[in-house]
Amino acid sequence: MNVLPASLLGLALIAASLVPMPALARSSDRNQPMDIDAGHSDYSLDDSRPTVLSGGVIITQGSLDIRSSTATITQQGGEPVRAVLTGGPVKMKQQLDNGAPFSAEASKVDYDLKAEVVVFTGKVTIQEPRGTLNGERVVYNMKTSQVTSGGEGAGRVKMRIQPKTGQGGG
Repeated sequence: MNVLPASLLGLALIAASLVPMPALARSSDRNQPMDIDAGHSDYSLDDSRPTVLSGGVIITQGSLDIRSSTATITQQGGEPVRAVLTGGPVKMKQQLDNGAPFSAEASKVDYDLKAEVVVFTGKVTIQEPRGTLNGERVVYNMKTSQVTSGGEGAGRVKMRIQPKTGQGGG
């Protein structure tokens, strides 16, 4: 099943870059096997319809751990072009290269592999040791490294950035 690795690996790499602080996902995770566990899978051998994993989806690769109710992967020409994870909420955890933990949670994660844009929506929380980002919608453009976040309706964006430590008081 060559449908998932490129899709979900991209989510892992994106997630570590979302908080506006220097953070890199564990680079060695990309070279690890990916394990996928789901209650049900429904996929076509061609691009006629998306692959749908459901029934509690668990995806692991090295230190990366993604959990969602469903994962829907769309292909074109045999290559994944979009991955949408929903429900439960979607939870992502990974260790950074420095060993620090990183996590993200949202109701939905929509990753457009062609445009290289990830959209987190619904009670978004992104945490890493230097801070947190909360909002109703966070958009990360991998090509431009631009992060846009906001709330729907009267929603607000909330960030907490911890001071640097051990760098001469700065």
